[in-house]
Amino acid sequence: IDFSVNAGQIVGLIGPNGAGKSTTFNLITGVLPLTSGAIVFRDKPLASATAEEIARLGIARSFQHTQLLPQMSVLENVALGAHLRRSAGALRSLLRLDRQDEAALLREAAIQLERVGLAGSMYELAGNLSLGKQRIVEVARALALDPSLLLLDEPAAGLRYLEKQELAAVLSALRDEGMSILLVEHDMDFVMN
Repeated sequence: IDFSVNAGQIVGLIGPNGAGKSTTFNLITGVLPLTSGAIVFRDKPLASATAEEIARLGIARSFQHTQLLPQMSVLENVALGAHLRRSAGALRSLLRLDRQDEAALLREAAIQLERVGLAGSMYELAGNLSLGKQRIVEVARALALDPSLLLLDEPAAGLRYLEKQELAAVLSALRDEGMSILLVEHDMDFVMN
C-alpha cells in the first residue's frame, strides 16, 4: 500500500474485509510493529516510534467498535483523550493530587464537545447516548489529543441515515479547519460524500 494524506484532506481507505485496512491503522499508530516498508509523518519516520510517541506527534484514532466507558459521563470519556497533553502521571491523577491538571483536562474535553456539537450532552452517561452520538464522542476524545491527523476506523458502521449526516458534518467542519482525516469505511455513499 502506498498513499499520502495532505492537510485539510479526507482520504478514504477502502477494500474488502481482511484486506488489511485496520492493520494499516494499527501500523500507523504503533499498535503493531512495522516489519517492512516505511511510514512517514511530517518527514519523520515512524518505524521505531511507540504508540505514545506517535500520538504526541499529532496522530489520533478511533477504533472499529466504540470504546467508551458507559458508566462515565461524556465529558469524562472525552477527557481521557487529553491525558497525553498533561504532565501529571497516572498515579498522581488516581490519587487526585493535581486538581488543576484535572480541571484543565475537563476544560479541554468541554471545548472538544462544543467543537463536535455535543456540548449539551457532556454530563450524560456515555452509555445512554445513541450509537451515532457515541461515535461523535469518540471523535471528540481523539480531538482532545490535539491531532493534525485523525484516523477513523469505520466511523459510520451501524449508524442511521441522520446520524451519518451528523457525523459527515463534523468531519467536513474538521477538514475545513485544516485537519487531515484518514478513514476506513464500508459505506461507499458516506465515503464519496
